[in-house]
Amino acid sequence: MAVDTAELAARLSKAVADRTAIDQLSDDVADLDLATGYAVQRELRAAAGPLVGWKLGVTSRAKQAQVGVSAPVFGFLAGANALDLGEPLVTGELIQPRCEPEIVFILGRDLAGPHVTAADVVAASSGVAVGIEVLDSRYRDYRFTMADVVADNTSAGRFVVGNPVPPAGIDLRLIGVVLEKNGKVVATASGAASLGHPAAAVAWMVRTMAADGEGLRAGDVVLSGGLTAAVPVAPGDVVVASIDRLGTVELGCR
Repeated sequence: MAVDTAELAARLSKAVADRTAIDQLSDDVADLDLATGYAVQRELRAAAGPLVGWKLGVTSRAKQAQVGVSAPVFGFLAGANALDLGEPLVTGELIQPRCEPEIVFILGRDLAGPHVTAADVVAASSGVAVGIEVLDSRYRDYRFTMADVVADNTSAGRFVVGNPVPPAGIDLRLIGVVLEKNGKVVATASGAASLGHPAAAVAWMVRTMAADGEGLRAGDVVLSGGLTAAVPVAPGDVVVASIDRLGTVELGCR
């Protein structure tokens, strides 16, 4: 029997509207696979309003081994979910928010095709920036398969991006990353935590998108994948992401 992707997308949309977690879709749909997950995601994308870019997930080799996959996953960034610098995160608008630091690419020109490399990504980027992604799984207790999380737009919630700097002369593999919560360091990493090089993760996504005739456009914002474990947040928390050469972004929660 064919999977009703519109109905599955409607379940996820209702969870967002109700701010209530649901069981993973694969509990009901035994044959939910990655292709079906992306089909559900496309339903959500069509209803999301203006998009501003894309996001990667499961970019850590260790995480891939843990969950039994050999490649990352990706989702879209809706403009409605962007937070401005200094704007607080209203946690009550989300279900179970968690924050993680990201290296963010700002595309200076279109980039598409099946043979795009990490070097191509850097060359096409007008800037790189520090960012904080706020994850918010619609599934109870963040319990899901890879197909489930793809359908759920890779747990996209909110995001904030710092001021971009030119990428020239910055080795994005080696820059240090520090995540603080309420004044205490909770995680550290380097840029290499994202698929060995954050631009490699973006290049993988562009190559994958090429099969559907899609790609990146000038002006797109691309979150290249979480560099540390994500930390839960609640009203009153303050999260700070700092990345060498890129700067610092602070996000207050209320």
